[in-house]
Amino acid sequence: MRHGSLFVACALLSIACAEAQQEKPADSAAATFIPWLLQGKEELKQVPFSDVILYATGKKVRGIDRGDEADQRVLKQLGAALNETLKRMNAPDSPVQSVARVNEVSAPFENMLREVLNKAEGLTCDFAKTAAEKVQRSGYPDLQLTDDATKRIYYLDPKLYAMGSRESSFRSFYFEPKVATNKVRADAVHLILGIAHEGRQAGHWSFRRWEIVDLAQFKVRLKAEFQGSNRDMYRPEATVASGAPEEE
Repeated sequence: MRHGSLFVACALLSIACAEAQQEKPADSAAATFIPWLLQGKEELKQVPFSDVILYATGKKVRGIDRGDEADQRVLKQLGAALNETLKRMNAPDSPVQSVARVNEVSAPFENMLREVLNKAEGLTCDFAKTAAEKVQRSGYPDLQLTDDATKRIYYLDPKLYAMGSRESSFRSFYFEPKVATNKVRADAVHLILGIAHEGRQAGHWSFRRWEIVDLAQFKVRLKAEFQGSNRDMYRPEATVASGAPEEE
């Protein structure tokens, strides 16, 4: 796939939205974008994540340089922080040991990792913020790590997964481009922090290993999905009939 296909998609959508705002029919954006989406869907299965970030935010994805001293130092410090975080999370008195669902473990894990990284020499870690300088815990990325010496930014996104599910094809990553809530605000390295766990056995969570994944060569897929809520559907003016069974 040529990298330009994503640019074409973004350009078409931008043009369509602009036309819709110029008092043209309400479906003009859909009329432009949907036919292209249907024709070009095969081109959207292997989209470079770096292109998605560039066209959605204007920022570049920088890959880890294996020969760069600063990058290697930061990786070493990050690895040490992950070791310490897993050790603390595995402790019997860890607050996550009382949590029943793994989805509820993610936030405490991010909190702990942030705390540990901020104690590392020469590193500053905080939750990634929007353009309005607001902390938003949901959405990509979760944490922003800054190397104080070089001022380089490393975006970190911790992800927990069950042992044995590493090869799963189910969706485990998503990025939703939005202007108001965009948290990618700098050219940076993008890293996934994968943490494998053995589930909750006998009331105890056990986090076994970690790995750091560079997203510079990551490929993503676009899943087109038009959504609506109950509030959108069940409008009084759209309801044409209703009823309820008689009580016996």
